[in-house]
Amino acid sequence: MKLFKAGAAAAVSVVLALTATACGGGSDKSSDSGASGGAKKDKIVIGIKFDQPGLGLKNPDGKFTGFDVDVATYVAKELGYQPNQIEFKQAVSAERENLIANGDVKLVVATYTINDKRKAKVDFAGPYFVAHQDLLVRADDSSITKAEDLNKKKLCSVTGSTSAQNVKTKLAPEADLQQLPGYSECLTGLENKSLDALTTDNSILAGFAAQEKNKGKFKLVGLNLSDEPYGIGLKKGDKDLQTKVNAALKKMVADGSWQKAVDTNFGPANYKAEPAPQITEGS
Repeated sequence: MKLFKAGAAAAVSVVLALTATACGGGSDKSSDSGASGGAKKDKIVIGIKFDQPGLGLKNPDGKFTGFDVDVATYVAKELGYQPNQIEFKQAVSAERENLIANGDVKLVVATYTINDKRKAKVDFAGPYFVAHQDLLVRADDSSITKAEDLNKKKLCSVTGSTSAQNVKTKLAPEADLQQLPGYSECLTGLENKSLDALTTDNSILAGFAAQEKNKGKFKLVGLNLSDEPYGIGLKKGDKDLQTKVNAALKKMVADGSWQKAVDTNFGPANYKAEPAPQITEGS
């Protein structure tokens, strides 16, 4: 009888141990699922720029700031994610479509201009902002006042950006186009006079010019060379997500959060942003 009781007790102990282990294993699995972007709402991975002050910047302390960061955070909240559930992944211009197509990110909020070529590969929500292409030159350079002045000059932009090609194709065919991995490299070349101008959206240029370390070094020429409607990139065919993101963007404008983000991120550069655009994607 005592042996039976002892055996029963041992069996119960084993069952309890296995149950505890199973519960622990399930918890770890759930955590791992979230870390790898599983179906549960453990986290959301969003692609942003890491090197664009005022828009998407990874600071030395590891925190992220900028207008795109604020938009991404607001949209994620409306999708059910808190800030601590957002993983920001670097989305360089040339890799944005691949990041979306491969499922590395759920959304891309990275000064991502909506155009037909990109829409063949990904879908967009928005637009949520309209910028215009401009030129950044050295503050003491008066030789470039219009796009045509870039002929025979060294013009920089980043690989995968549409801006430099616009100038090269339509406005200054004899410009010496240099495409570098990031805007920081272009700025370094501009400062040391190995490059003559940097072209991209005026919002991006204003962010760089307003940085403390760059104050007084550069100036915007003040040209509106193109319209650049920024959209949020997402996987092609995901209409449900597109609808939800569009709804979040509309709410952000309606409750004043959009304007607050504009004032916070672009105000210091005295950059005059246009009003929030009408949403056209998915309609």
